[in-house]
Amino acid sequence: MSYGFSRTTDLSYDRAVEKVIEELNKEGFGILTTIDVKDTLKKKLDVDFKRYVILGACNPPFAHKVLEAEEQIGLLLPCNVIVYEKEGKSVVAAFDPMMMTKVLDNPKIQPIADEVQQRLRRVIDRV
Repeated sequence: MSYGFSRTTDLSYDRAVEKVIEELNKEGFGILTTIDVKDTLKKKLDVDFKRYVILGACNPPFAHKVLEAEEQIGLLLPCNVIVYEKEGKSVVAAFDPMMMTKVLDNPKIQPIADEVQQRLRRVIDRV
């Protein structure tokens, strides 16, 4: 089962992260959290890992709508977008918000998830 969508780019890792953030901003998303997986694994486990970041992205109007429709949907928020290095390239990927409609039996979230999915797809496509 696919639970996200991704794209591989020739952009450097640093530039890919910058570009993802720029494109998220264009679609109304801000970054609530940034988890540097490589740094965290080094500090906590003293293991080496590839460059990998998890960006917790939030679009406040959509977050508000979906929280009004489904109080506990916060368990599935924010929208996670990742960037990591693979074989000299950068991979960018986003969690597919339509997966929420498969987990929750609430028709009110369908149109919200659909709009957020379209925006995240545009972000990934433009990187």
